[in-house]
Amino acid sequence: MSEQMRFNLFTMNSVEHVSPGSWTYPGDQSHRYTDREYWTEVARTAERGGFDAVFFADVRGIYDVYGDDRETAVEKAVQTPANDPQLVVPAMAEVTDDLGFAVTRSTTYTHPYQLAREFSTLDHLTDGRVALNVVTSYLESAAANLGLDERMDKETRYDRAAEFLDVCYALWEDSWEDDAVEVDREAGRYTDPEKVHAVDHEGEHFSVPGPHGCEPSPQRTPVIYQAGSSDYGRDFAARNAEAVFASQPTEEGVVEYMEDVKARAADAGRDPESLRFFIGVVPVVGETEAIAEAKYDSYKENVDVEATLALLSGFLDMDLSELDPDQKVEHIETDAIQGTMNAFTSSQPDREWTVREVAEFSGLGTTSPKIVGTPEQVVDELEYWFHEVGVDGFNVKEVVRPDSLQDFVDLVVPELRERDLIREPDGYEGDTLRENTTGGGPRLPADHPARR
Repeated sequence: MSEQMRFNLFTMNSVEHVSPGSWTYPGDQSHRYTDREYWTEVARTAERGGFDAVFFADVRGIYDVYGDDRETAVEKAVQTPANDPQLVVPAMAEVTDDLGFAVTRSTTYTHPYQLAREFSTLDHLTDGRVALNVVTSYLESAAANLGLDERMDKETRYDRAAEFLDVCYALWEDSWEDDAVEVDREAGRYTDPEKVHAVDHEGEHFSVPGPHGCEPSPQRTPVIYQAGSSDYGRDFAARNAEAVFASQPTEEGVVEYMEDVKARAADAGRDPESLRFFIGVVPVVGETEAIAEAKYDSYKENVDVEATLALLSGFLDMDLSELDPDQKVEHIETDAIQGTMNAFTSSQPDREWTVREVAEFSGLGTTSPKIVGTPEQVVDELEYWFHEVGVDGFNVKEVVRPDSLQDFVDLVVPELRERDLIREPDGYEGDTLRENTTGGGPRLPADHPARR
């Protein structure tokens, strides 16, 4: 467990992320998501707050499960429109020195040789401050737009993802030796060809002879994030992830998830204590408790219920428009986001959620707990999750942009620093994101499968 808390800003390069309707809140600046200066301001604020990283969610396709069409998602900006998160990273890195950038990419709709090149490039440009959040994509609309007749089933997606990362690991870790690049002007030799190796991968999904086209970057392999909640996802996280997003709404659900993934990591030959677990939180903070509660009430009044149902329908792969608002949500195994389904069915076995209750709870930050109060009260709650539950850090979910981030940095972070629970702005542990997040060196640890 970390000695200090770790924090990421959990956001998306879109109008809306996980608080549907908040873009209509007075003063919200979500419409500036296309503005380079918006993102550089966010980066400066997050680094001032001592955050590990800005964590970019992403999705392929449009949410068209609700009502069996895309009208609600398009009209109400349900993660639509959205731009590529990867392309804003260089601008944000240019105005910061230590802040990292976690970028979500799908292994289902790209090729490992291409992705390895892109992330090596980003790792060079950011001086080793990049993470890859691995997802397998869950929307049918993404499959259709990218040339498939239907979405791959979950088992196939994870089999492909496992082989995908094996190819990337070989390219990042094994293809170029540390001293392959010589830059010998007198001899006219930039690289020693004897120290650049083919990977010769022949698998079920990919054929990649190699070698990698990029020289080794500061981290070689970016920090690996993962958030799978299904059985396949947990196995995948246990084998590959260095940082895990435990997206559960209850303490019991988080504890069960962490214990299970750690046990699987140990079975995979890894040190389970080397994994860093982050939970999502929705902090609503005010100078007084009354101000915080009033702010929270105003946020809830602004939630767009229909937009929330459209988002959840995509998450659950279930058209919630067809259900009565007072109907109970029953557990199913879904090919979409199993964690969202589990959150409202299996993580609290004694609690039955209606469609209406799910929509009301999820309107601000979906399945994550809300923490409302003064800076002292918010930190008390964070400290409970950190010390008593055992999480390592938090993905801070926004409601109003960028006010939610600014409130957290200006009000909560000083209290965290007073209790020595977060680093000072000049207190980053190392030069790379891996050093700052895991406490280790810039390279993957020796027990990670990519190194073994």
